Amino acid sequence: MRLQKITDNAPPASAGRSYQDACGAAHALDLVGERWALLVIRELMLGPKRFGELRADLPAISANVLTQRLEGLEAAGILTKHKLAPPVSAQVYELTPWGYESEPIFQALGRWAARSPRHDPTLPFSAVSLFLSFRTMFDAARAGDLTATVGFVIGAHRYRVVIGGGRLTAERGDIDAADLVFSGTAPAIAAVVYGGQSITQMQTAGALEVAGDLALAARFVTLFPLPPKIG
Repeated sequence: MRLQKITDNAPPASAGRSYQDACGAAHALDLVGERWALLVIRELMLGPKRFGELRADLPAISANVLTQRLEGLEAAGILTKHKLAPPVSAQVYELTPWGYESEPIFQALGRWAARSPRHDPTLPFSAVSLFLSFRTMFDAARAGDLTATVGFVIGAHRYRVVIGGGRLTAERGDIDAADLVFSGTAPAIAAVVYGGQSITQMQTAGALEVAGDLALAARFVTLFPLPPKIG
C-alpha cells in the first residue's frame, strides 16, 4: 500500500507527460524522451554553452523548442544555468554532475546505431559529437603503448585529445603542447577517421590542415574502428 501511495502522489517528470510506468527505462524517457532533449544534453557534454552556441550546433532546432527543452531539463535536475564571471557576464547552460553521468547512454546508443545500414554519416556533425565518438570508439589495443597529445582547431574553438596508458581523454583546452594539430570542420575530420577519406585527399581539397607529426596523424585516424553493420 505504501508503494502505491508514493506512486500515485509522484509528480510527472515533464509538463504532465509521463509513461506512468515504474520501469527505470520508462522514467528515463519521461526525463529525456522529448524530441531534441538528448541532443541538447550531448552538446553540453564537454562543458557549458550559451543559448546561441547551442542553436548553432543544433541548426535544425527552433529557438522556441530549445527554450522548452532547456527549461524541462533544468526542472528535471539534468542541467543548470548561471552567469559567467565578469567581464563576460553571459548566461550559460551546464550539465549537473548527474547530467554528466549520462555519457554512457550516448556511448551505448552510438555503438548500437553505428551498426545500422541506414546511418548516414554525411549529415551535419557537431564538434562535440566528434569528440564523444572518439571517447566511444577508441580501441586501446590498436593504440598499444602510444602516448600523444593531438590538438584540434574547429572554428573558433580548441580541443585536445590525450592518449596514454591505453586510455583516451577528449576535452576543450589549450593545444600549445600538442604533437599534432588538425584544423578543419568536424565533418572533415570525421571523413578521415570514419569515412575512408585519406588525409592527403582532404588536404588537397582544402578541407583539412594537418601540422606536426604526420606519421602520428596517419596512426591516429586508425584508432577508432566502427562496429560491423548488421545483415
